[in-house]
Amino acid sequence: MSTQRTHHVTTTDGVTIGGTVHGRGRPLVFLHGAIGDGDLDWGRLVGHLTGRFTCHLPSMRGRGLSGDHPDLSPGRQVDDVLAYVDSLGEPAGLVGWSAGANLALGTAARSGTAARSGTVDAVVLLEPPMRGMMDGRERAVIVGAIARMGELAAGGDVTAAIRAFAGGPFSDEELAVAEEAGYFAAAGRYVPHLLSLLGQVESSGGPTVEDPAVLDAVSAPVLVLYGSGTMAFYRAGARHVAGHVRDGRMREIPGAGHAAPLTHPEALAEAITRFFGAG
Repeated sequence: MSTQRTHHVTTTDGVTIGGTVHGRGRPLVFLHGAIGDGDLDWGRLVGHLTGRFTCHLPSMRGRGLSGDHPDLSPGRQVDDVLAYVDSLGEPAGLVGWSAGANLALGTAARSGTAARSGTVDAVVLLEPPMRGMMDGRERAVIVGAIARMGELAAGGDVTAAIRAFAGGPFSDEELAVAEEAGYFAAAGRYVPHLLSLLGQVESSGGPTVEDPAVLDAVSAPVLVLYGSGTMAFYRAGARHVAGHVRDGRMREIPGAGHAAPLTHPEALAEAITRFFGAG
């Protein structure tokens, strides 16, 4: 018998944030990356964890089971995650991939304030993208992937557009796995949302999660994971985060690149279980 169910919360600006829920045990909230949604990004992983954890897979506003809203700013996204976590009625662990890892960091930093202490009790980050860690070549690759996505989207081919964007951080082997799994065909509908999201992130003011002062506000234990075959700036970002949060550690996933939830779900599940199971 399936144990899948759903959970929803309404934010202060009236948006419903929803996600599927799987398994039983300690609550973990999984935050997806920029490309997909909760189920697309975590579907291959969650089955390895449901015997020990209650896995919540919410989607950001405008995706999956969540309602839409034009405000996709980083601060608003953190508010959404905090509303979701608060609605659980008990402390939860966060797991974030790529853009979702940065969102998890921002949420954990806000959770570390005196008024919210204990909302988030531990965090796993998979390759948080610290843009300040990029060298010129890496920046050109990512900027080029975004530009190509925009061109293809303007021509109406959203599947090719999202694949072009993924071609920045994903290796050729990862692109092939994602293609075969139907990941790009399913995520293509989010291209307009993603373009808006990227624009709002670029124009947002104030400190980012790369700021050491923001990272110092994260009081929960943090594990930063990265693939042995990933781009150098993801490894640099892992070192940066682990070196500035109060209780940080790093772990490499052998053979993985940026798309580990799609290509190495068993290894990722083992690292998550070891970290949260030790708490």
